[in-house]
Amino acid sequence: MTMDAASAPPAPPAPAGMPAAEWTARLDLACCYRLFDHLGWTELIFNHITLRVDEAGEGSEARYLINPFGLHYAEVTPLNLIRTDIGGNSQSESAYTVNKAGFVIHSAVHAARPDAHCIMHVHTTAGCAVASKEEGLRHDNFYSAMMYGDVAYHDYEGVTTNLDEQPRLVRSLGQANHLILRNHGLLAAGPDIPTAFNRLWTLQRACEIQLASDAGRGPNRAIPAEILETVPATRVAGRGPVNRLVFEAMLRRAGISRAMFG
Repeated sequence: MTMDAASAPPAPPAPAGMPAAEWTARLDLACCYRLFDHLGWTELIFNHITLRVDEAGEGSEARYLINPFGLHYAEVTPLNLIRTDIGGNSQSESAYTVNKAGFVIHSAVHAARPDAHCIMHVHTTAGCAVASKEEGLRHDNFYSAMMYGDVAYHDYEGVTTNLDEQPRLVRSLGQANHLILRNHGLLAAGPDIPTAFNRLWTLQRACEIQLASDAGRGPNRAIPAEILETVPATRVAGRGPVNRLVFEAMLRRAGISRAMFG
């Protein structure tokens, strides 16, 4: 038996007065937070996944959804997600606040990259370990090769609480979609949740494999540059529809359903 959208449990209806597009975004983002918990990509009550939901109008700032500060990822729901502006100022009626200090990285990227509707930042063990190595991520395994030419680096300046670091962080990222924050962690950006998720999963997997290969006996085998240059274009999982298939499959595997928020 196959599962498709028609056989999946129906999503709960949007609350009165909430635009359908925002409700869909809230459901997807809440599911994503739960998926991160399932994968072990959590860090107490810290780190964020942010998602752009709309623009208030021409010349106005866009709005973003972010997790309430003080809740674990496993406690995030569509309704307790906070709608915020680019400065981390809450636009929602909520008993919770936004961790403005933690939003420094996200707000910088959102403001500088109109294509970065979704931003994910993690402190996974593998990600932090590779970020702490002088050479960073080598493009010598199946997954790291997929990101050849699309991984940027930002030097550590301490805990990212200072707004004056934002311009330097933006310069470091440039037009890349993967960022290794040296001595810190990983970041991935994308036009939607499934794309950003698949990018982060690939970056995380590449870091895990590099650590495993470095623990093995003997030298690592390099991939010739002329081969690396051809790999990203052949990446099937980098295409939008496939990203959505990956995301939905992972939600099913984790037992996460939009219907659970009804």
